[in-house]
Amino acid sequence: MTAGLKPFEAAAALVTGGTSGIGLAAAAGLIAAGVGRIVVNGRDRERGEAAAAHLRSLRASAKVVFLPADVTTPEGAGEVCERTVSELGCVDIVVNCAGGDHAPELLHDIELARVAGILDHYVLGPLHVCRAILPHMMAARGGVIVNVASDAGRVPTPGACLNGAAMAAIVMFSRTLALEAKRSGIRVHAVTPSIVKDTRTFDRVMAEGFSAKLFAKAMARASLGVVEPQDVAAAIVFLASPAASRMTGQVLSVNGGISVPA
Repeated sequence: MTAGLKPFEAAAALVTGGTSGIGLAAAAGLIAAGVGRIVVNGRDRERGEAAAAHLRSLRASAKVVFLPADVTTPEGAGEVCERTVSELGCVDIVVNCAGGDHAPELLHDIELARVAGILDHYVLGPLHVCRAILPHMMAARGGVIVNVASDAGRVPTPGACLNGAAMAAIVMFSRTLALEAKRSGIRVHAVTPSIVKDTRTFDRVMAEGFSAKLFAKAMARASLGVVEPQDVAAAIVFLASPAASRMTGQVLSVNGGISVPA
């Protein structure tokens, strides 16, 4: 086995945005695959404690810890990473899955004063967490990071000028970090879903006129079925697994056939 690469049974994981939707499904998928130590992060304590209790119910022997923090700030990301190492002893797998709170809007309808905040909201979490966790993974000579972005960063979508720009930034960041980190045995990937049922983002975008029409059309093109959180989680678990030990820098779309990103 490659130096620094652990079987799931010996691995410890951190999932940011792990209290609902794709993040919670990813945490559950990792536990089902054998990971026995996991930290889930989110900003809502009540939802976080409920998520941790749910994950513990999947395997009584699993150590599951909820850590509240806003990882879009360097302080929050640093605190979560340091406390995760303290709680679990190491961090072998990081899944950055913190979602966004902004529904699609046409660019000319977005006030200039909001632009920077929207971009920061989407982009900074994965960047801060990766920067904070890298020294630990480099010292261990191994690890895997999976950043969840969106097909909006790969396929032009009306109403997603800012969201798409942010998602494209995460995709290129992930690919470039994969090149930088490979010498330390660290693998980095991005997963890019489109519309995903049973998530807070789905509920938000389907509640508004413009975005509801936009994504209803997208869902009609999902000939393979509209994606659910478990579908994205399965891709994350595979990329994080020893089965993908010779892969890095991959950008994997999970979209039910809505599009075929280049």
